[in-house]
Amino acid sequence: MGKIIAIANQKGGVGKTTTTVNLAASLGVLEKKVLLIDADPQANATSGLGVDVDSIELGTYQFLEHSKTAAETIIKTSSPNVDLIPSHIDLVAIEIELVDMDRREYMMKQAIGDLRDAYDYILIDCAPSLGLLTLNALTAADSVIIPIQCEYFALEGLGKLLNTIKSVQKIHNPDLDIEGMLLTMFDSRLRLSNQVVEEVRKHFADMVFDTIIQRNVRLSEAPSYGESIIKYDASSKGAENYLNLAKEMVTRNKEKV
Repeated sequence: MGKIIAIANQKGGVGKTTTTVNLAASLGVLEKKVLLIDADPQANATSGLGVDVDSIELGTYQFLEHSKTAAETIIKTSSPNVDLIPSHIDLVAIEIELVDMDRREYMMKQAIGDLRDAYDYILIDCAPSLGLLTLNALTAADSVIIPIQCEYFALEGLGKLLNTIKSVQKIHNPDLDIEGMLLTMFDSRLRLSNQVVEEVRKHFADMVFDTIIQRNVRLSEAPSYGESIIKYDASSKGAENYLNLAKEMVTRNKEKV
């Protein structure tokens, strides 16, 4: 049975989508079957996998409003073993449409439950907010990866996200686990980067992944070509980092079984 993992942080620009796309591609290379659900109206994960957002007719919006099943919205990507449920700017409207519905926090959980058996991992790229979409993702997920950039305001807002996770555990999803905190945009030349790593590891110890994602030009170039880092430049530092993350995550999950 597949594991559902949300990648969330309400702070923008922390490497959330970069992580979702490249972790999915890396798991695919490790011969895991992966479904990426783009739950961000900006649709960056969709375009990052080479899909033309303007051509999207079915995606996350349609299965959340129940006009289609989740299975009907899945498309293949050019990344080996990676499927995608794409997003589109019309997803913005879903928060307003869901507000008056019963059990509105459980729409995603209901819709994707049947897909578990078809995949090893289902990754959900969350919007940079703690709105109803992100709440749906956290309610549907088994665990959450929290990307934290190695910069000055790194820990700002983290408390808020952890409180949200706690309240989701209390009210909607008692089984929600923290898969790990992922340090991103690390620059070994900067004292500040090293201080952030130290600080996060001191506070959160085992919750932090050993793998650190370093700043890498190739990594920031890849999305503009609609490719994961694995496809764009498999020999780059970014590809090496994300492959290591995928291996670490697979190993951790084996140990838990």
